Amino acid sequence: MLDIRRIRKKRGEVEERLTLRGEKVSLEGLLSLDESRRRLLVEVEGLRKERRSGSEDVAELRKKGTDATDKIKALRSLGQKISRLDKKLAEAEDKIQKVLLGLPNPPHESVPSGDEKIVQREWGEKREFTFTPKNHTELGKLHGILDFQRASRMTGSQFPMYTGEGALLEFALINYFIERNLQKGYSLVLPPHLVNAQSELVAGGLPKFGDDLYHIERDDLYLIPTSEVNLANFHRDEILAEQDLSLYYMAYTANFRREAGTYGARERGLIRIHQFNKVELFKFTEPEKSYDELERLVGDAEDLVQGLGLHYRVTLLPATEIAFQSAKTYDVEAWLPAQEVYSEVSSCSNCEDFQARRANTRYRTSDGKLRFVHSLNGSGLATSRLFAAILENYQEPDGSIVIPETLRKYMFGIERIPATK
Repeated sequence: MLDIRRIRKKRGEVEERLTLRGEKVSLEGLLSLDESRRRLLVEVEGLRKERRSGSEDVAELRKKGTDATDKIKALRSLGQKISRLDKKLAEAEDKIQKVLLGLPNPPHESVPSGDEKIVQREWGEKREFTFTPKNHTELGKLHGILDFQRASRMTGSQFPMYTGEGALLEFALINYFIERNLQKGYSLVLPPHLVNAQSELVAGGLPKFGDDLYHIERDDLYLIPTSEVNLANFHRDEILAEQDLSLYYMAYTANFRREAGTYGARERGLIRIHQFNKVELFKFTEPEKSYDELERLVGDAEDLVQGLGLHYRVTLLPATEIAFQSAKTYDVEAWLPAQEVYSEVSSCSNCEDFQARRANTRYRTSDGKLRFVHSLNGSGLATSRLFAAILENYQEPDGSIVIPETLRKYMFGIERIPATK
């Protein structure tokens, strides 16, 4: 959520940054509401001061034994007026809150305008094949390690089911991510897969993106689209100590997304699904350190992909593509040789104080001041597209699939998924 004081002081700058997201934004209406609210506040505070003074006069009259009936009647009338204005003030504050909750985070000045992502760097080389590589969906079916057909009967389309060595490989990835991230100082959290509406509001999913979420109406709970939601709320309504920052967390969960719309050939299989597993990385830090921490976060995600020996690139997203809550985002994209495309396996963002203001997560500085923290999040990593990348990049001419060396200790000694069962 944006700071209304920032909007008052730098309306033009904020409008310009928000417009870079693709739609022209005017904050005139919001500032008009804010001005009305401030006038009401001044009026109410003046009347309360008048009431306090009148109450003191009544006490003095009674002390002297003088009739205070008229004064008491005037105070009663004053109280009724204050009540009416308090109601108007609450309504004005509610309107302002709704407008603020509908505004995305302004992109950072380093975020490019337009629609084109900017490649920052690449790592590794694209594998050269002496044969035509199969798509991961073909490989999954051929080896009996992915079963979309049975999953569809159980639930519906675009839900995956991993079987046999596929299930082992999925958990190998999760264990690899957790172990590697623990070594980097991230503390592991296993949170609920369901959250309340306030938690979604803090993270940025509500109120604007409610239709994209799986909502359980009976309990008014939401299936999480990412454990970023849980971690953004981890220190909700808390005051942290400056000396404890930066705080590093990671969470493993399944994630649930409606992903409404049509699916092209490049989005089949594991590329765009309604449920997937992910280890999420999250940081709380001082504002002055947050962009350095973002670079480290991207480096941590890259390290995980490098450990799998997969070619990838890092891209800086333009303002039109960054998430609602993000001020700046990098994507780490692994190479899928069968489709000859890069596919995002990690998205790393600095949300600055956008989520912290919604969560009321602050820290106390050494001189006693309270400031909002900055929050950062990144996939570390999501498994589904990496699973696809491993199948496609590690397939052999005979149809077998080599298990990356890093994962073998989690695969109970399996080094290769054989060509035939």
